[in-house]
Amino acid sequence: MSKVFPKLAKSITMAAKNGGPDPESNAPLRVAIQNAKAQNLSRENIEAAIKRAAGKDAADISEVFYEAKGPHGSLFFIECATDNTNRTVGNLKIILNKNGGQLVNSGQLDFMFNRKAVFEFSVNDGQDLSEIELELIDAGLEELLVDEGIVTVIGEYSSFAQLGQAIETLGIVPSKSALQRLPTQPLELTENQMLEVEAILDKIEDDDDVQAVFTNLA
Repeated sequence: MSKVFPKLAKSITMAAKNGGPDPESNAPLRVAIQNAKAQNLSRENIEAAIKRAAGKDAADISEVFYEAKGPHGSLFFIECATDNTNRTVGNLKIILNKNGGQLVNSGQLDFMFNRKAVFEFSVNDGQDLSEIELELIDAGLEELLVDEGIVTVIGEYSSFAQLGQAIETLGIVPSKSALQRLPTQPLELTENQMLEVEAILDKIEDDDDVQAVFTNLA
């Protein structure tokens, strides 16, 4: 939690900075708060993160994206929030270079990922998933998946706010709401190769400036 909570708080601050402090009119902020609550971030910390958006510290923070190649054909799209891009890119280069990876030019991997709106929630007794699917189609639903009691709703990037509102209207509180980059050509690796890639992935995610990492792993 020592790593997760600061990242959740920073995502709330950035959403409030970009769209205002009212979650009713700021869908990304509403989603950031939902995600934070799902991870048990306290109400006090959530409110403090929103207030921080109006301060000087938040004014210095910007969102930046980096693309990288890892071992065995793995690819990484790295989303960061930082007040010092030189520090951020320097840290990423060290991690990648020490673990068989490298940064690549911005835009080089764009075609390898599709940006999608993704929501997750648990299956509850009495829920009619067919009815839910029908209700969400008009809101931009592209795919509804169920795996081990978890429902994943996938829609177009531009349908994020509309899909989120439709899910809320159904009385469902998602455990996860995010704009994700899904691989166009998922990569299958052996168990040993996967362990090697996961090791570098863990190091990237541990960096304080990194908010999210998307890979082409199947």
